Amino acid sequence: MYAAIRLRSGIKMRKEEKDTLKSLRLTRKNTLVLLPDTKASMGMLHKVDNFIAWGTASQETEKAASSGRARLKTPKGGLKSVKQKAPKGDIGYLGEKINDLAKRMGL
Repeated sequence: MYAAIRLRSGIKMRKEEKDTLKSLRLTRKNTLVLLPDTKASMGMLHKVDNFIAWGTASQETEKAASSGRARLKTPKGGLKSVKQKAPKGDIGYLGEKINDLAKRMGL
């Protein structure tokens, strides 16, 4: 199961990317959704990679976000950068680090 958190707004975003975020149910900043490990989910995550942080969700994260979608706060300690991809920033594929980010955001 994947966890995805939207970190950037929709300003200067293409319509195609907006539609993909809408279908992923990531309509607002600081929103977390759990997605199944399917080929379709993976394709959508790669399409909006510049606006979200995503990775493999742990059992603890899955239990905390059992409703399927969670509204989070800004992370304690802040973010590295929302303009650069991991490892320099916090955008893109984070792997297991997504669980730490979700915990810092109050999940």
